[in-house]
Amino acid sequence: MKKMLLSFLKVSLLVYVGICVLLYFMQEKLIFFPEKLGKDFKFRFNQKFEEVSITTSDNILLHALLFKCAEPKGVIYYLHGNAGSLNSWGEVADIYTSLNYDVFMLDYRGYGKSEGHVTGQQQFYSDVQAAYNKLKTMYDESKIIVLGYSIGTGPAAKIASENRPKLLILQSPYYSITDMMRHTYSIIPTFILKYKFETNKFLPECKMPVAIFHGDQDEIIYYGSSVKLKALMKASDTLVTLKGQGHNGMSSNGQYLREIERILEK
Repeated sequence: MKKMLLSFLKVSLLVYVGICVLLYFMQEKLIFFPEKLGKDFKFRFNQKFEEVSITTSDNILLHALLFKCAEPKGVIYYLHGNAGSLNSWGEVADIYTSLNYDVFMLDYRGYGKSEGHVTGQQQFYSDVQAAYNKLKTMYDESKIIVLGYSIGTGPAAKIASENRPKLLILQSPYYSITDMMRHTYSIIPTFILKYKFETNKFLPECKMPVAIFHGDQDEIIYYGSSVKLKALMKASDTLVTLKGQGHNGMSSNGQYLREIERILEK
């Protein structure tokens, strides 16, 4: 009986280690779900837009869209979620252009028309900064608002902490990917994570106003993430709890639309 138990434990340990090794090498496939578009793909949106190219430090071409309004008060640098491409994410731009803000949306490596593949956290941060640098050649930095949704919230907080945008907006942010792993898959050791995306580390360094929106029924990034982030924010910053809202569809939530209009009018 004792030998059987030891054998079972050894097999279980080997299986567990094997799963951890597999998860380490498959992280990109488990975190990022890009939609790839051909270089000749034609976007069709019911508003004016331009296609913008950004060259990274390792000579990869990233693709972005700039949605334009007639008399912009500024521009929103929108870092989207982990799935799809600008072909679908571009649909939310009219929420902000209708409030007289241009919208600059970036497709990460391997998404849409952007070249390459996401292979590391520092690479991801560097790409997001390269796009921000491009945006600063087009707009005064005091007119730039950084908005991150879901996977884009950690990089958005980092960009805001290391630059001087007017405002930071986070939709459904995580405290960190490490914290999410502990909350959802506590059996998996967090040291295998290549992507930490530590919103909690960057948020206290943000000198500009910060607004967080989170649904209290979020089934992907638990609402408590934003409650913990609130404790790190300045007293003047805002956490808006969207009652009954899940992870998806926030941009069409009536409460969100009212609150974002109020915040952008300041």
